[in-house]
Amino acid sequence: MTTKTYNDASAPADTFNAEDERRVDVAHHALLLLIACAIGLVSNWVATNVDPVAALPGMALLYAMSIVGLVLARFAPFYLPSVAWISLVAILLTIPGVPGSAYIVEQVNKLNFLALATPALAYGGLALTQNEFHIARTSGWKIVIVAICVMFGTYIGSVVIADITLRLFG
Repeated sequence: MTTKTYNDASAPADTFNAEDERRVDVAHHALLLLIACAIGLVSNWVATNVDPVAALPGMALLYAMSIVGLVLARFAPFYLPSVAWISLVAILLTIPGVPGSAYIVEQVNKLNFLALATPALAYGGLALTQNEFHIARTSGWKIVIVAICVMFGTYIGSVVIADITLRLFG
């Protein structure tokens, strides 16, 4: 079995390298997270009418847990993805009986997950790479029909599941 190696300039965009994630610039990501938190506070305000000042402690706690997880992902003696570290920190801090966990849960409950996820998912949907544009150009018109059918089928499937769930438990 042969393994193809790449230098950083020629590596495909979807190639994963654990060492690259360990070199993450925590300060840069902290700034990006701060921007995401500001957008999240606004979207939470619009969606739930919870005043951003009231939701700020919960968002600050989420921000702090994320930063701690990023630092652990960067400097821990063994590799885990940053999302795993962030999740682990959040889980440990919210276990009932851990000092301060009740306060953390109370503050974070002022944030609505869907309101926070919507801007991130919208950005993810809009963030297309050069490779995706190339695939779309070379695939032709048939891929448009397939994409429409997949989106339609996913939507109808979600509606059917939601309808059944609401009829049974609503």
